[in-house]
Formats: sequence, C-alpha cells, structure tokens
Amino acid sequence: MSRWLLLVLFACGMTAAEPQSLFDGKTLTGWDGDARFWRVEDGVITGETTPDQTLKKNTFLIWRGGTVGDFTIEFRYRIISAEGNSGFQFRSVDRGEYLVTGYQANIEQGGKNRNGMLYDEGTGREVLALAGERTRVGDGKTRLATEKFADSKDLFAKVNGIGEWNHYRVDATGNHIRITINDVLMSEVTDEGEKQAAKDGIIAFQLHVGKPMKMQLKDLKLTRVP
Repeated sequence: MSRWLLLVLFACGMTAAEPQSLFDGKTLTGWDGDARFWRVEDGVITGETTPDQTLKKNTFLIWRGGTVGDFTIEFRYRIISAEGNSGFQFRSVDRGEYLVTGYQANIEQGGKNRNGMLYDEGTGREVLALAGERTRVGDGKTRLATEKFADSKDLFAKVNGIGEWNHYRVDATGNHIRITINDVLMSEVTDEGEKQAAKDGIIAFQLHVGKPMKMQLKDLKLTRVP
C-alpha cells in the first residue's frame, strides 16, 4: 500500500464526527419523561408545570440513545415565564422514576439567576462554577482554584429575556467542561476529582420544583468527540 494511500485513510479516520439531531420536530421519539410535564408543542419540546400540575420533586426528560462521553451539544431554549429553573444533564446517572443525578449545565431565568453555571445534581458537590467563574475542582466541595473572568451581570446581559430564544452550548472533553450562551463563555471547569469526575453517562433535561414555569427546546445537535 502506498504512503499516499495510507495518509488518505488516516485523514479519513480523523474526520470530525457528524452532528446528530436529537429531535425530529414532531414527537418525543428517543426521549422518555413524565407525560404530565413534557410534550411537543408547535414543533418544539415543551416542559411545563402549572398551578394545577405541580412537581413534588425535580423531574427529567431522558434521552434513550445511550451514554455519551466526550461531546459538544448545541440547542436553543427559551423560558416563557417570569421565572424558570431547568438544566441540561450530561455524564449523568438514571436513578429511576425520571430522576437523574450528575453534571448539570444550568438554565435559569429570574430567581437566583444562576444561568450558565455548572452544577453537580444530587451528588453533594452542588455548584462547581458560577457564571463568570473558571474553576478547578476536586471530590466533594473541594475548590482547587477559582478565577473570576467576568462579572455575572455583564454575562446575563447577553442572554435574551422572557419568551426569546437563546443558543446554548456545552463542550465536555476529558475533565474539561465549557458552557456558553449566545457564543459568550459563561463558566468553565476542570474536574480533577478522583472519584466524582464522571467520564460518561446519560443526557437529559430538567424541570425543577418551584413556581409554575414553561420552557421550550429546539435544534438539538449532539456531536460526539472521538
């Protein structure tokens, strides 16, 4: 086999993975969640709680396409309520009954306004980086280093408000995680935990216990990193 052909084959093998659409625009095929709170409305995924249909605990819409390790995901979201608390779960664990634990890229409007932070749901570690922070963390609540690279108020000013669409992106490669909204870096974490730094797991979206809220998702694209 010629050297030229070997180079061609090697280059083909290094081609970046193609983005995978996670939503057909019509149904929740491939997703699993409590139908009282999740549906497709006007061609977008919709999660909603109402005064008559409230949550007693957080609930999650889980993607049943397998586990994901290193990846980039991009999607658009909007919250159609004055307040709303949601999040994108990744490298997470399905605990049954639509309960998920693990890394969460927070999606929030109003309230404490922790949009764009990295949280560790249900593990005891909680906040790994707030908006405007670049951190190195260990197991538990150990912070090895924290750098404030931006004021959170300035970052939140780049996020569109009630009922407006925002572009959300999470990049997770090895132990390095970045969250951006509308192409603005919100938070960045290097997880050096020996026991709690997850390498892979399921992905899901959260509806949080609290005031009635409505959030919507569309244009979900997952790219796995070889």
